[in-house]
Amino acid sequence: MRSYSRITGTGSYLPPLRLTNADLVAQLAHSGIETSDEWIVERTGIRARHFAAPDVACSDLALEAARKAIEAAGCQPQDIDLIIVATSTPDMVFPSTACILQNKLGANGCPAFDVQAVCSGFVYALTVADAMIQAGTARRALVVGAEVFSRILDFKDRTTCVLFGDGAGAVVLEASETPGILASDLHADGRHVGILCVPGGVSGGQVLGDPLLKMDGQAVFKLAVGVLEKAARAALEKAHLTDADIDWLIPHQANIRIMQSTARKLGLSMDKVVVTVDQHGNTSAASIPLALDHAVRTGQVQKDQTLLLEGVGGGFTWGAVLLKL
Repeated sequence: MRSYSRITGTGSYLPPLRLTNADLVAQLAHSGIETSDEWIVERTGIRARHFAAPDVACSDLALEAARKAIEAAGCQPQDIDLIIVATSTPDMVFPSTACILQNKLGANGCPAFDVQAVCSGFVYALTVADAMIQAGTARRALVVGAEVFSRILDFKDRTTCVLFGDGAGAVVLEASETPGILASDLHADGRHVGILCVPGGVSGGQVLGDPLLKMDGQAVFKLAVGVLEKAARAALEKAHLTDADIDWLIPHQANIRIMQSTARKLGLSMDKVVVTVDQHGNTSAASIPLALDHAVRTGQVQKDQTLLLEGVGGGFTWGAVLLKL
């Protein structure tokens, strides 16, 4: 009998430090950087974000989200036989944040690795986990998106430092006799590396290049709106479904205007879009699982509903996953 995969538990975690736009504006003013709550909200829809404390690692955020997802799935860490962490801000160059998380969870022995597709990372990781479960190489996967983007922000650049936040979201994905993950569609185009990147590296103990985030906001916006609609429609076509079958759109929480444009192109009202960008900011690979867990725990999303998850990020990467919860 063919094995499918289905999400059986969700979890998320936000660091305690919450910075409203007013808080951030005041901090930036001390450095001579001028912005305002109105400017940020009008362009992005963001009103607040969370930053991790200096001694808190990406794996620490991932651990809290993972524990909640495992508890919601009614299993134990030892029951997990695959761990995938999507992140662009790992604890260290190596080993993977997934291996560090595995040890903190006490789930040692199973395969554990990171996926690096920036803001599309969770969609990529979920697709990989689904494929491994369908292939029979795993039965219960922990898929996590976790980021500490506050560590790579240039607080002299008001066009980027106001956008991002830290956090983690996780799901437990289990083998099932009935389909949960219905279809996915992944893409990348390396020609657009320069419009969203952190152009730095490490060599001989020294940082080479610039280790802070750079973004061409207009270029990202134009590209994102077009590719997200195409990925969504491709996933729907693979599943033999239409726009009308979508109960909830859970997009990468980058910018409310991108989300509104995508919903409009798919013929969806914003009442069918899960929105957390106003309170979380852009948490990169963590944003989709954070939004999913929020929607599940508040009762916004119900069991057996059809969800469309989609993300777009540096690389340039993008993709969509269609699933029944």
